[in-house]
Amino acid sequence: MGIKKLIVLGMLVLGAVMPCWADGLFFEDEPVQDGLPVFDMSDTFAEIYQKLDDVNWAGKNLNVAIESLEGLNKSAHIAATDERVVLVWDDSIIANYPRPEKNDWYGFGEITTALILKMRANDPYLRKMSESEIYQAVVDTLVRGVDENGRYIFSKAAEIAEDGRILTSVGLEGMRDERGNFRVTGVYKGAPADNAGIRADDLIVQINGADVRQMTDAQLAAVMSGFNSGTAKIKLLTPMGERDVVLRRATIVLADADVIVRDDKSGGVLEIVVHRVSDGAVQIINEALARYPDVAGVIFDLRAATGDDERAAAKMGGMFVGAVPVMRIVETARDEVEVVPGGDAATDVPMVVLMSNQTRGTAEALVAAMYENGRGVLVGTPTAGSARIATTIDLNNGGALELLNKSVKTGQGNVIDGRGLFPVVCLSNIRTNQQQNAFFLNVINNEFNFQDFNKNPNVNADDIRRGCPVITSGADEDMLAMAVAMQILTDKKIYNRLVAE
Repeated sequence: MGIKKLIVLGMLVLGAVMPCWADGLFFEDEPVQDGLPVFDMSDTFAEIYQKLDDVNWAGKNLNVAIESLEGLNKSAHIAATDERVVLVWDDSIIANYPRPEKNDWYGFGEITTALILKMRANDPYLRKMSESEIYQAVVDTLVRGVDENGRYIFSKAAEIAEDGRILTSVGLEGMRDERGNFRVTGVYKGAPADNAGIRADDLIVQINGADVRQMTDAQLAAVMSGFNSGTAKIKLLTPMGERDVVLRRATIVLADADVIVRDDKSGGVLEIVVHRVSDGAVQIINEALARYPDVAGVIFDLRAATGDDERAAAKMGGMFVGAVPVMRIVETARDEVEVVPGGDAATDVPMVVLMSNQTRGTAEALVAAMYENGRGVLVGTPTAGSARIATTIDLNNGGALELLNKSVKTGQGNVIDGRGLFPVVCLSNIRTNQQQNAFFLNVINNEFNFQDFNKNPNVNADDIRRGCPVITSGADEDMLAMAVAMQILTDKKIYNRLVAE
């Protein structure tokens, strides 16, 4: 049950003063307004609305989708009632349209296009965005109004982007500070930002002449990355003073998994860090297992792993558990599809599986597969409980929408989505060396009082999370996870005791 990788192409436009509704919001002799093809854009939106209307599982309706467009600018507020669709900018009504009749998809498409044009007229930054940048931001916002995990991708780069191997980006990461500016937290080596001399802790205060504090998160994201190139003029505040930098998005090659060999007296431990459960990650792991067949153990780090490709998850899980059910996919209330790898396991060495609240999607199914088949000790904090995979909705223009509407169960049929999985060893409860020493001593002395919450669906998941909270410092978690994992893998008595749990 593969997941296609496609995209949506098109454009948005807006209608100003409303003509007679029967004649539509736009005039045939004005097919392009403000540089945007209004009829083509309305057609695309009409198709999106029509196909989203069939996704009844979401429990949401077209009102929600339209209203989500206000996320493009903090000044915008959209209200969709049974009778009207109204756009308020700050305290002024700038658009007020009759709500189309039920199943009048083109009417909904026209209103969406008109709303975007009105917003562009009042937002200088939206007005500067290219057609593709606007379309990406708008469709992404629209889809997320129906499904917070839904997304829209460009077809020309779809297969590459879906594999997670290529990113078109300026090459930096960051977050807003308390004043709304964008503080750089990291830079990709060799990326445009790196070549321009941008460093962690630099503050971005202006982009293309616009004050960053007045820009929305979507506008910031459109500058930093996307599926096309683009140039941005950025004003930085650095420890050396103010500096102007010109950045152009470029292609950056990423890996979906990293492998590290950690040497120790037992013959070495293979640390496999999965970023995305994909065919690319499967290939990397398969090559590593073949290259290092004699390692004493494997640390399977899924703490930041995600994925929505069940076939890739089956291949990855199969390398460790063999031809047993890795997960079940719930498509409707009655139908479940069992996913089973096709071959034998590639290794049977002891394993520690690292997990956290950022372990999502099919990565959660992998945690469950290791647990249910006795293939590793679960270490970390509870997973996200967001185990879903995508349905792809193809569009006539060669694009597609992705909605994560299929939930995932464990291979034995236990619920993951909305609940998550829980570790055998909770890292947040053994933060200090003293706590760790006491914990391992209890394990060795058979005094480890273990409660398997994964087998007890009646225990409140929120209560478990409160008892095993998220570790807020990533550096602390890295150090702690590695120390505990190595201790488990290098002491057979500890490993055998914990994996039996």
